[in-house]
Amino acid sequence: MTTDRHDDTAVYARQGFGADLAPEPPFGLLIVDFVNGFADPAIFGGGNIPAAIAATRPLLAMARDRSWPVAHTRIVYADDGADANIFSAKVPGMLSLTEAAPASAIVPQLAPEPGELIVRKNVPSAFFATDLAPWLTRRGVRTLVVAGCVTSGCVRASVVDAMCWGFRPVVVSDCVGDRAIGPHEASLFDMAQKYAEVMDYAALTRRVEG
Repeated sequence: MTTDRHDDTAVYARQGFGADLAPEPPFGLLIVDFVNGFADPAIFGGGNIPAAIAATRPLLAMARDRSWPVAHTRIVYADDGADANIFSAKVPGMLSLTEAAPASAIVPQLAPEPGELIVRKNVPSAFFATDLAPWLTRRGVRTLVVAGCVTSGCVRASVVDAMCWGFRPVVVSDCVGDRAIGPHEASLFDMAQKYAEVMDYAALTRRVEG
C-alpha cells in the first residue's frame, strides 16, 4: 500500500508534527561537505549537488556580510586508514578522503576565509567528537542555517545533532543536495516534520530581513 505526499503530510499534521520553528538571531551558517569529491559525479557526487553548490554562494556571501559565524566541514581520514570506522566499513571509498587528497578539499567557490571554522570529521555528523557545538555556543548562535551535502546523509545527521545541542536548525532547501533526488526530497520532508525549519534561500532572506 502506498500513500501520496498529501496523505503523509495530513498524518503528521494530525499527530502534531511540523510546527513552525521560527528562526531567532543570532544566526550561524554550517556548510556540510561541499568538497571536490562530492561535487564530482565520478566520485561521490551527482544529482542536484552542483546546483546546491551554486545556490550556496549568495548564502555564504550574505552570512559574511552579516558577520555570522561560519563553519565548513570536510571528511578527513588518516593517510594510513588508522582511524577507519563503521562509516568507512559501510562506504570504503571514504578512506580516500585524506587531508591532502584533492577530493577532500572544499570547493574553490566556497573556500573558507580567515576566522571561519573548518571541521574535520570521519562520521556523518558535524557535531560528533568535534568542537563545533562549543564554537557556535561561544559565538552566541541560536539559529544554525545549514547548507551542504548529502541531504540524506551528513546534512541530516548534522541537523539532528544541532537540534539535540539546542540550536534551531534551518535547512536551506535549494542549498542542500544529494546524489539521488528521492532521498533528498524524503529527507527534507522528514527534517521539516521533526527537526528543523526547511525553506529556500529567498524565504530565508525574507525571514532574516523581517
